[in-house]
Amino acid sequence: MTQPRPPLPPFSLETAKAKVQAAEDAWNSKDPVAVSMAYSEDSQWRNRDAFFSGREAIQQFLSQKWQKEQDYKLKKELWSFTENRIAVTFQYEWHDEDQQWYRSYGNELWEFNDDGLMSRRIASINDVPIQAFERQLTP
Repeated sequence: MTQPRPPLPPFSLETAKAKVQAAEDAWNSKDPVAVSMAYSEDSQWRNRDAFFSGREAIQQFLSQKWQKEQDYKLKKELWSFTENRIAVTFQYEWHDEDQQWYRSYGNELWEFNDDGLMSRRIASINDVPIQAFERQLTP
């Protein structure tokens, strides 16, 4: 049995904002297991050019992501919502092993099941190289 993950759909402006903030906080923890618990066991993902499903695949993806994207810091913003869907825009900053900094911009489409778990995530992301002094988000 899956534990509900409030706030639950149908979303209001207040609960949609709370869901977005919870996601931002979780992703900034950089804990793949904790982050994966917000997704259904069979959650379907498209992240850039990667397509996969399930919590184990999510954990593996996030572990690899945060090994590459060092000093990761994310900011999400609610774009729109319906009863069980939320759209967000986001940016995050990170650097690679060569100390090259990037700002990544993107949009996500989220669909939730009745338990408040994300059953589908579609993310489109672009990376822009920046200089360290251009950083806007601080860890």
